[in-house]
Amino acid sequence: MEELLSGLNPSQQEAVVSTEGYVRVIAGAGSGKTRALTHRYAFIVKELGIDPANILSVTFTNKAAHEMRRRVKKMIGGEQDTGFITTYHGFCVRVLREDIHRLFYPKNFIILDVEDQKNLLREIFEEMELKLNDKTFKRILGKIGILKGNPHYVQQMILRGEMPTVNDSGDLDSQIIQQYLKKQKRVYGLDFDDLLNFVFTLFDQNKEVLEKWQNRLFYLQVDEFQDSSLKQFELVKMLAGKHDNLFVVGDPDQTIYEWRGADPKYMVDFDQYFPEVQTIFLKENYRSTPEILSLGNTLIRNNYFRVDKDMVATNPPGVKVVHYHGKDEIQEAKWIVSKIKELSTEKNVNLSNIAILYRANYLSRYVEQELIAGDIEYKIFGGFKFFDRTEIKDALAHLRMIGFADDLSFTRIINVPKRQIGKKRMAFLREKAEEEGLSLYETLKKYKEHERLRRTGAKEFIDAIEYLKTISRKRKVSELLQEAMQLTGYEEYRREDGDQERLDNMAELLHSIVQYEQTMGEDIRLDEYLQLIALYTDDDREDHIDSVKLMTIHTAKGLEYPYVFVIGMTESILPHDRALRQRKERGLEEERRLAYVAVTRAECELYLTESEGFQNGGQKKYPSRFIFEVDEELYERIGEIDKSLIEEAKDFILSSHRLEKDISADHFDIGTRVEHPVFGEGRIEEIDEKKNNYMIFFDRLKAPRPISRHFKKLKKV
Repeated sequence: MEELLSGLNPSQQEAVVSTEGYVRVIAGAGSGKTRALTHRYAFIVKELGIDPANILSVTFTNKAAHEMRRRVKKMIGGEQDTGFITTYHGFCVRVLREDIHRLFYPKNFIILDVEDQKNLLREIFEEMELKLNDKTFKRILGKIGILKGNPHYVQQMILRGEMPTVNDSGDLDSQIIQQYLKKQKRVYGLDFDDLLNFVFTLFDQNKEVLEKWQNRLFYLQVDEFQDSSLKQFELVKMLAGKHDNLFVVGDPDQTIYEWRGADPKYMVDFDQYFPEVQTIFLKENYRSTPEILSLGNTLIRNNYFRVDKDMVATNPPGVKVVHYHGKDEIQEAKWIVSKIKELSTEKNVNLSNIAILYRANYLSRYVEQELIAGDIEYKIFGGFKFFDRTEIKDALAHLRMIGFADDLSFTRIINVPKRQIGKKRMAFLREKAEEEGLSLYETLKKYKEHERLRRTGAKEFIDAIEYLKTISRKRKVSELLQEAMQLTGYEEYRREDGDQERLDNMAELLHSIVQYEQTMGEDIRLDEYLQLIALYTDDDREDHIDSVKLMTIHTAKGLEYPYVFVIGMTESILPHDRALRQRKERGLEEERRLAYVAVTRAECELYLTESEGFQNGGQKKYPSRFIFEVDEELYERIGEIDKSLIEEAKDFILSSHRLEKDISADHFDIGTRVEHPVFGEGRIEEIDEKKNNYMIFFDRLKAPRPISRHFKKLKKV
């Protein structure tokens, strides 16, 4: 016992030895919660004599589960089975491998990932002779997810062994979903939603199976409990129902996944679900300096829905947090890179000790360009370099087709969007091009009337490229890109795909070209621009171990770096305007938690940066409200901000806050059951942000109706 408790502070020791009953550990950032969890697991095994096969320890990622198993094995010995240190989905698979036969599914069922789901939809689209952009995959998969959120539907689907009617309207989406569910059943495929759904159905319909698992699992512990969804909470609550031993660890101030079902209330209100709970606070922070921690404490205190706590620094004092304000994004990026060079040369800081965090991937572009210009190695975590992203490469390939019509660009975009020029027709083109010494594009032009190419989109593609070639000398590169995206159907294809981040990235590319044209002060030719941009798309660069790390704040959760830059600290970016529009006060609190997570990644020095200018939509850029929420004494400001801009910013934030308050009372989420005074009850299927409408499928109507979000007589059921 002495060995397991050594090196732990009193609160951690209390958490380790609290093995019986319901225990909630509020573990702030950098408080050593993983250490407490692993030592507690080892304590139960070594001091209580419990077999690891009787302990379920749930984490949220496979990486975290692997790391916990590694640490535990070092303490308890490598021979014992620690297979129940796993994720929620991993545990569900263990249950189903043993007992899914009771639901008339084979034990060797298939787990479908998103790409498998899309492949099933591709088959259906081909069979129904639909164009891929007739109905978007994302929307249909979203509807399937909503459908599977209904417990009655899930039980009907599983137990009857037949696919219930999706709705009575017989619309195209319903037909596609019907076919999808049949194909899924035919291959005995389960997606991630199904894994939890099937376990619930199994436990509900076979009480002896639930009892078997309850009897087997004497101790349950859950990491990152603040990120649990309703179903995940219900699952651990059900499993702990026999022995009443449930230990949960987390920090409600770091709940940043509400948009995918996480709900901090299960952590915040844990004592209401289990009144006999013991609550332990891990308040000592071993990561950050007092200066960084004070700023984080002050920021998160503005949230209402939380468990009150202030983290206490154990590290000695350091330097003040820096807030940098630039006149534009380029100046902001140049300052960041100059600071990195200063840290590297004057303080001998390794590049791998520096992280740059941002709210959305497209924000990395300016910094990437400056890092490349400054010959500083960097690596993107959890994403692609801006100019390596699919949609950016595709857009640039269209420009290269106009300028060079090279085979690489042709191969990349000839069938994006689909033009029925697949592998066989490409083989035909390659064969003819080889024989006649032509490029693939020249070959396509020559053989466009050939019987092999007659029923394809070849002619439309050629017409678009040829027209763009004729106007290329008369148009700016930015104008040419816009016309190319529209004429070739690429922009429509991306809009149909429904991935907002890809559209944001394309808008950012266009914005960068416009800025470059303005900076040059003269017209630049297409071929000149393409040669310039080739420097930024050179993927021969190797990622060395010693490199600056770039990532979104979501990706950074759970990580820590000595030197952290949080960039793009701009109102409407952090907090993001979409989060505020969709979820109002709840969304603002989550955005503030996201900023808190970013701040608490830093160990030694923290830099918050933003700049003036205009965003893609033409809206003026103001510093984030989160900067104004912190006392100016807690940071040093570099860069001049006009007093008028600060006043404008505060007025803008205040007015947007009032608007959020006005609308929030009437706001409902997708999937909400509502009642209309005329149409009766129905379910919200979609929300059209531009038109500010709900698309509601009413039970007694055959097609959905668009209902204004300002309609006061719409009530939640």
